[in-house]
Amino acid sequence: MGTRKDRERQEDLWISYADMAVGPGHPFYVRLNEVLDGKVRRIRREALRKVLCEKMGRPGLTPGIYFRSLMIGYFEGIESERGIAWRLKDSLSLRRFVGIALDEDTPDHSTISRTRRLIEVETHSQVFAWVLGLLADRGLLEGKRIGIDATTLEASAAMRSIVRRDTGESYEEFLTGLAKASGIETPTREDLARLDRKRKKRTSNKEWKSPTDQDARVAKMKDGSTHLAHKAEHAVDLDTGAVVAVTLQAADLGDTTTIEETLADAGLAVAS
Repeated sequence: MGTRKDRERQEDLWISYADMAVGPGHPFYVRLNEVLDGKVRRIRREALRKVLCEKMGRPGLTPGIYFRSLMIGYFEGIESERGIAWRLKDSLSLRRFVGIALDEDTPDHSTISRTRRLIEVETHSQVFAWVLGLLADRGLLEGKRIGIDATTLEASAAMRSIVRRDTGESYEEFLTGLAKASGIETPTREDLARLDRKRKKRTSNKEWKSPTDQDARVAKMKDGSTHLAHKAEHAVDLDTGAVVAVTLQAADLGDTTTIEETLADAGLAVAS
């Protein structure tokens, strides 16, 4: 695992940017940039008008870099903004794809997240519709057979933070009240845990909610654990694999209930 003797030398203390070795870029991202350049500028300008103002200043990222970063997450199968930031930091090809020079810092995950909050949902929808139009122009969208699949996503809210819808009590305060009503004057944590295990129906969405995420619902995840969650539904063109619609649904609703909205959105996307 050692190094060859003829390569052992004192590294230069300084090297100019122009003299740095640059290998060929990833062919997929090179071709993708050829498609994006010139066509995404109109969307970029419209997005900038919405997120630029005198009080707030410039956004953390330009929309061009931001949307390319999201594409990296999709094509690389990276589910988190932190993972996208790490991947950008490590890859020269991806730096070239998003347009970040070697002497520039790649965006931190918090910068990507902040930019997402600055750019409106309507702008994200506009970019999604533009991509669908691009797929249709290339013959990659049939729209004849649509498949819909749902996945449960853990919400950014903890179960221990839930409160009762009627009184605003926290879960621990609620259990403490039950313990005192059963004759335990000063219940310990062990007493509360024992009482909680004996309760048949612990957390109903009709009785409990998250104070920080009103749309989150108590749901069972695929591994059997219980968390506050959302349900994302994807409509996919079965002939080409193109995603034609994405909706966010309440995690406690069944697929037969939520499929109608997703199917309607898919029909509008294909028709337009």
